[in-house]
Amino acid sequence: MLRLANVGRDDVVYDLGCGDGRIVIAAARQFGARGVGVDIDPQRVREARENAQRAGVADRVRFLRQDLFETDIREATVVTLYLLDELNMRLRPKLLRELRPGTRIVSHNFDMGDWKPQKRLRVEGRRIYLWVVPPRTGRGAEAGTGVHGDLR
Repeated sequence: MLRLANVGRDDVVYDLGCGDGRIVIAAARQFGARGVGVDIDPQRVREARENAQRAGVADRVRFLRQDLFETDIREATVVTLYLLDELNMRLRPKLLRELRPGTRIVSHNFDMGDWKPQKRLRVEGRRIYLWVVPPRTGRGAEAGTGVHGDLR
């Protein structure tokens, strides 16, 4: 997922529904990025923080116990998701509203309905999708409508 998003040192990777923190930790350790993991489960957040300490990247990552729909994601340059289709669809308006144009969104196994990905890969039998937040056009730019510039 991180390679597909072309993550680098200047990126801030947000993993929404981060679980044990492995994506954010890999972004910091392997690509030099900063990262933020968000999960509503306090045990998973505690586990993610411990994993970051063990991996030696606790100074470049942080983990928030929050509802991903309430989290401020404007700082992100890359967002990773491993959520069900329904959650991706509910999250899509927030992503389009809060993320800057050019921000990359990568989803493991689940898509975003009629918002067609720019890239789609199969890795070990699983699908990975990449979208890039389009420029804001003014007209037809209602977040989540699928009419956000040329999303297809």
